[in-house]
Amino acid sequence: MLSAFIDVFRTPDLRKKVLFTLFILALFRLGSAIPTPNVNMVGVRACAASALEGENAGIYSMINLFSGGAMLQLTIFALGIMPYITASIILQLLTVVIPRLEKLKKEGAAGQTKITQYTRYLTLVLAVLNSTTYVTMAVNGAIFQNCSSEIVYNKDVFTIIVMILTMTAGTGVIMWMGELVTERGVGNGMSVMIFTQIAAQFPASLWGIKEQQSNEAAGWLYFALTLAVGLLVMACVIFVEQGQRRIPVQYAKRMVGRKLIGGSTTYIPLKVNQSGVIPVIFASSLLYIPQLISQFMAGDVNPVVEWINTYLVKYDSPVYNIVYLLLIIAFCFFYVSITFNPTEIADNMKKYGGFIPGVRAGEPTARYLKYVISRLTWPGSLYLAIISLIPILAFIIFGTYQKFPFGGTSILIIVGVGLDTVKQIQSQLQQRNYEGFLR
Repeated sequence: MLSAFIDVFRTPDLRKKVLFTLFILALFRLGSAIPTPNVNMVGVRACAASALEGENAGIYSMINLFSGGAMLQLTIFALGIMPYITASIILQLLTVVIPRLEKLKKEGAAGQTKITQYTRYLTLVLAVLNSTTYVTMAVNGAIFQNCSSEIVYNKDVFTIIVMILTMTAGTGVIMWMGELVTERGVGNGMSVMIFTQIAAQFPASLWGIKEQQSNEAAGWLYFALTLAVGLLVMACVIFVEQGQRRIPVQYAKRMVGRKLIGGSTTYIPLKVNQSGVIPVIFASSLLYIPQLISQFMAGDVNPVVEWINTYLVKYDSPVYNIVYLLLIIAFCFFYVSITFNPTEIADNMKKYGGFIPGVRAGEPTARYLKYVISRLTWPGSLYLAIISLIPILAFIIFGTYQKFPFGGTSILIIVGVGLDTVKQIQSQLQQRNYEGFLR
């Protein structure tokens, strides 16, 4: 492994790509620490510290996780890459609904370029909406509940507009830097940047688990146990994420002009976790809606609000956990159904003379693929549900939900992006006759 890292820096073009990626990530982290104009950093730090220890620590910790600590600090990169991720998910879902987008998707590289352009426009629109909402909440003191400190200096219209434009421009710069990493660096730019945001919170989260214990010996014990559990969970996630069901496909020989082509054998790789981390994000976002409702109606005496506070806000509530599990499983099947089209795959195979051994081409192939993917989605959805419950179990056992880093969305993104980036570096090393990272 060490020699593979040395080989990366021995290759001039690969060394340039790695150093360029590290340079962009350093700029990204620097921008995540520069405050937006008109922000009182002393008040923001005081309010953020109390919010991460209060009753709604789960919401604030999730916001802190995906922004790398930038959003709660009201920095110029406060919105992070979440507007881009949201825009990408929206475009991906609309591809199934809007025929024009579906046609663009089938046009190859040219169509994908057009969809990427639409994603950029939608990202900027979402950035304007998010920054306007966020700055308005900051000016009105609605971001941090029960915090009396002033987090902005001036509340005039011009200053508010400058703050909104600064955060929107920050999102545009992040989007540009992510595309630069994709073109000139290593790995997918947006994925590497969200990897950086989440990984930046790991040291503070681990140290917070130790500091939370009153006894120093118990603190170090919990610290070691967290590391051990984290490594075990990471190994399990890597094992499942690498798992595939390979469906063999044979292509019959056919005449094209005067040439005989075809006759090859390949396979369709179907991952166990075909839906990735999207179902967990959807389920978490949907479960935060009742919590937001209870916050806005905190002063009202309402049986609905009381029921929400009792069953859908507390992480140790059985109702909360059951609803969370069911939402993850449901969103897994929903996302796989819109991203994996067995009929389209069967038609493409039939068009080019491909078939699955023992299965007739056409409709029988589509039914077989649908059967296989439904069988794979069940263990994949249960795996996602179990991984997502790890922080909740940590909260029940240690009382450290907001500080436990190895679980849920964070570990899935860290492992997924890490594996993809290592595979890209390995393929480039093997092109230059090196052995690569994985031997």
